[in-house]
Amino acid sequence: MLKFLYYLDVMERWPAPKAHPPRAGSWQILMYYVYILYSKRLGKFYIGYTEDLKNRIKLHNSGLSPFTSTGHPWILAYCEAFTEKSDAEREEKFLKTGKGRGRRKILLKSFLEKINNGEVAELA
Repeated sequence: MLKFLYYLDVMERWPAPKAHPPRAGSWQILMYYVYILYSKRLGKFYIGYTEDLKNRIKLHNSGLSPFTSTGHPWILAYCEAFTEKSDAEREEKFLKTGKGRGRRKILLKSFLEKINNGEVAELA
């Protein structure tokens, strides 16, 4: 009880400093994305991760990425955001394994149905 009262007494004499409100645009959370692309031309999927999803898809579709240069246009079939780079890397590696194939089927179920029904359009 005495320790608690001493703590209260110290806190009254030295209150915690007031925090300044953050300035607009002074901080942001960096996200990492695991994504699955689909090439209608090849009938294949590509799995990757990136910090900038929009630019990465543009890179794949521009033909500058060697592995995906022959399959463009690539369509975003699935993406998932992570706050930690290591989590995104781990998920990407898992989705590329045999055990990850089961999860891919679940994640892409509605997308695969759209492909089979002819609802996935080509990108211009």
